[in-house]
Amino acid sequence: MTENAENTQVFDRTTLEDDAVAQLGYQQELKRSFGLLGMVGFSFSIVTSWTALGGTLIIGAESGGPPVMIWSWIGICLFTLAVAYSMAEMCSAYPLAGGQYSWVAVLAPPKVARGLSWITGWFMVTGVLAMGATNNFVAANFILGQANLANPGYTIERWHTVLVAYCIVAICIVTNIWGRQILDKLSTGILFWNITSFVIVIVVVLACNDNKQSPSFVFKDMQNFTGFGTAFAALIGILQSAFGMCCYDAPSHMIEEMRDGRKQAPRAIILSVVIGCFTGFVFLIAICFCIKDLASTGETSTGVPLIQIFYDSTGSKVGTCFLTSMISVIALVASNSLLAEGSRALYAFARDNGLPFSSFFSRVDSKKKVPIFALLLAALVQVALDAIYFGTVTGFETVISISTEGFYLSYAMPILVRILNHLTGTHQNIGGSWQLGRWGLPLNIVAFLFLIFCSITFNFPTENPVTKDNMNYTSAAIGVIGVISLITWITTGRKHFSGPLTHTRAEEVVGMHGTPPVESDAAAEKQGLAN
Repeated sequence: MTENAENTQVFDRTTLEDDAVAQLGYQQELKRSFGLLGMVGFSFSIVTSWTALGGTLIIGAESGGPPVMIWSWIGICLFTLAVAYSMAEMCSAYPLAGGQYSWVAVLAPPKVARGLSWITGWFMVTGVLAMGATNNFVAANFILGQANLANPGYTIERWHTVLVAYCIVAICIVTNIWGRQILDKLSTGILFWNITSFVIVIVVVLACNDNKQSPSFVFKDMQNFTGFGTAFAALIGILQSAFGMCCYDAPSHMIEEMRDGRKQAPRAIILSVVIGCFTGFVFLIAICFCIKDLASTGETSTGVPLIQIFYDSTGSKVGTCFLTSMISVIALVASNSLLAEGSRALYAFARDNGLPFSSFFSRVDSKKKVPIFALLLAALVQVALDAIYFGTVTGFETVISISTEGFYLSYAMPILVRILNHLTGTHQNIGGSWQLGRWGLPLNIVAFLFLIFCSITFNFPTENPVTKDNMNYTSAAIGVIGVISLITWITTGRKHFSGPLTHTRAEEVVGMHGTPPVESDAAAEKQGLAN
């Protein structure tokens, strides 16, 4: 194939992608710069299951120990694949930055579609912004943990962590606004960095650790420091695995910036989960063999149990800081990616009049091709959530919980709608290049039940006896978000929230592969819905 033919083919695919967006009622404003490899790197930098598991290691270590961590990870991965495939099908059919809430708006029964879409959007935005704040906190801990290791006289204060998190947010703002053109290359580079770091960490800790735990400790012996019974402790221990496998919806929110997005974004979702499953499994086994003592590891002065495991394995502060620095780079890029994802989610929601001052936050800078005001709003919310750690550890732990809860509930809503589609015979074939066919309903049911199970489990307390200091306030926080979304729907949303085009129109349009759009008609219909 000649170069001109290749360029024409890419141009044609891009035109068709823009047409699909236009036919769903939107103007293509973002520049398509991401390829498949870059988006896999972008998504995996957020998922990064092995580093996410390292950041929440103490939860699993105290709630069942290594056996629960490892065996629950296998189960979580299998169920997550059911969720990922279910989401990939909808992502391919409806290539919009709104992701979950856009799919609900198109696929749900007409009488409740806009309301369910609104609620889904609120949970989605809550999850991605809270996860961004959480990741800033994790990255700050990795940085300050090295400072404590190198200088034991230094005591990490909560305000130190918050200020470092703020510095991370500032760096991410600059990178997202003035470095947008390098995001694809940065994401591709971090994919190779991530995998290389994974191999180095695994090889070094296994090679240097001369006092490895027994296979029985890793695969069989329960460790319970929760104060609850063994079964309940194991249930709590699943939380670490659930947190380690999240945020894989990122490609759906960046799809309007991808080349051949309807085909490549679903691939990126699946590949990021598959890579995450493998790396997380190998990482957990290696780290569990190298844990010296669960109690001392959990109480390390570095504040990061993984750093203590590195030091116990290598016996070298320099070596430990080298390994930790590799993970810190991944965490920093993840913060950058989460801010980008959060800004696109806010931009899409504002584009559908889902936020106060929507016309302001839905603007895209004509030169930089970035929704700058949505980006700054996402950063401001992250800063506000991180500020909670100034006053209370318990309060910020709730932020960590609602980040995962928000994501899982926003995943569950469109999958529930797809189950209803199958049962009622509507929207059986939703178009797109990813079709689940006869596997659709079984996968949707398994995925939905898994998400609901996790969403309930996230609300359980993790220590007994339960006090005001260790109480899990996730249910209260999620309840507040639900009430806010309901009130705002009644006051403004039901009048102004638009969403994609009507069900019949959208389904017909997305099923037309290669059919030229009528952009003016689509825009007119969208405007009519908004009014």
